[in-house]
Amino acid sequence: MLYQLREVQRAVLHPVSIWAESVSKLYANPYSPLSYLPMAKRMSAGLELLHRLGKEYEKPEFGHRSTRIGEHDVTVAERIEISKPFCRLLKFERLLPKALAERANDPTVLLVAPLSGHHSTLLRDTVRALLPDHNVYVTDWLDARHVPTSAGPFHLDDYVAYCIEFIRHLGPEVHLISVCQPTVPVLAAVSIMATLKDPKLPRSMTMMGGPLDTRASPTEVNNLATNRSFGWFESNVIYTVPGKYAGAGRRVYPGFLQHAGFVAMNPDRHVTSHWDYYLDLVRGDLDDVDGHRKFYDEYNAVLDLPAEYYLDTIRTVFQDHLLPLGKWHVEFEGQRIRVAPEDIRNVSLFTIEGELDDISGSGQTQAAHTLCANIAPGSKQHLTAEGAGHYGIFSGRRWREIIYPQVRSFITANRQKPARRLNAVA
Repeated sequence: MLYQLREVQRAVLHPVSIWAESVSKLYANPYSPLSYLPMAKRMSAGLELLHRLGKEYEKPEFGHRSTRIGEHDVTVAERIEISKPFCRLLKFERLLPKALAERANDPTVLLVAPLSGHHSTLLRDTVRALLPDHNVYVTDWLDARHVPTSAGPFHLDDYVAYCIEFIRHLGPEVHLISVCQPTVPVLAAVSIMATLKDPKLPRSMTMMGGPLDTRASPTEVNNLATNRSFGWFESNVIYTVPGKYAGAGRRVYPGFLQHAGFVAMNPDRHVTSHWDYYLDLVRGDLDDVDGHRKFYDEYNAVLDLPAEYYLDTIRTVFQDHLLPLGKWHVEFEGQRIRVAPEDIRNVSLFTIEGELDDISGSGQTQAAHTLCANIAPGSKQHLTAEGAGHYGIFSGRRWREIIYPQVRSFITANRQKPARRLNAVA
């Protein structure tokens, strides 16, 4: 019923938002007589704010049309490499000129985006930094409300299987980067491949701000998951997609609930941000206005999660801690396989945490070093980014200037190694 009420709200707010945008322009356009009224700027700013509070936010574009390699501007084409019911593997293909032909051999990176409410475009800045030095692929998760029920359910086990399929497709020279939530299924995927002695194991895995062991420095997010019973989540946050969408009848954790949770974590910060946006509009501070719009165009664009996947994650990751306890089993290719990170030997590991991360606390990602006990110490490294919050480890100045250079060096150091032996089970 809540989903249907949300749709009614959307139907009411949509025309109001359009009206507010139109009238706002009447108070701002110098060719309109309304723009010369004493309170015109404030009226225009207030209506613009009303428009943005009421509008629908669609999935943004990555928008990467080119990158800079040395002295050359190189065109970038976004292509679909693999299309699955719940995910597309995107390739950001660099159309290299003859002068840069050798750069086709740059390291291949599979960037695994979170399936946790926001679209994969949240990693736009991550991709932008990677493009000059790498061949980049990104998992682009689809909004579950647009996936027909005929596609079947999507469990956490299916997420792991998708990761393995993508890794195998890109071959044994691929380097993995997982941001936040996917650190768990990515580690599971590599562990299973190691257990099966798969010859297409990746070269390296970089894990950033992920909940591998949520018992370490639990955050408000972690506490919410543990203070409520599994049944509470099943009864209170799972809803059925209404009839107007292709996924009508599918059970989901709605994106608007996830968004409400994001906002509830820091409500004062968002109120202040919107008030500052109003003042910037009145003052004509267009740089800050543009920054606000870009941030909230991304932040307010959310997607629905398949109910099975969401509930599996609550139980496996946050409540039962099956990965760090060594009790997680995944159904894969007709087998029930225990996730055993200790089977990983010849895949280098780099973990990254933000000092001020309030979503994945200190030590939750670094736990991979203990779990992957048989990776040689010389093939492991860790970075705690000082002053960085959760988003700061993959986006913004600290990512570009401090973290990315170390990621690039780590990948470069691990692209040329002696021929690797198949992993032996410890």
